Amino acid sequence: QVQLVESGGGLVQPGGSLRLSCAASGIIFSIYAGDWYRQAPGKQRELVARRTSGDTTYYLDSVKGRFTISRDNAKNTVHLQMNSLKPEDTAVYYCHAQFGLLDYWGQGTQVTVSL
Repeated sequence: QVQLVESGGGLVQPGGSLRLSCAASGIIFSIYAGDWYRQAPGKQRELVARRTSGDTTYYLDSVKGRFTISRDNAKNTVHLQMNSLKPEDTAVYYCHAQFGLLDYWGQGTQVTVSL
């Protein structure tokens, strides 16, 4: 059984930082593309960052220079370091793993950026 378990969300003030983690079981995460999506209330889910199995990265324009996606293959985990957070970053963040036609989602973790 494949599981992706996110952690690290929470409440942070504008300008603060959070580090999200996505721990995988049942798959070898390093051969999958690892993604972070987010969905704010009333909005569509959007791709925030991706790191392919070949270590190519993609970032949503609005997070470039602030967010960094990384892997820890020894721990079968993908991280999202989020710095200089803004209120508009508030959303539920979802981990996603994709390999060919196979894809898996985590349950989501809430990130709230507010005073």
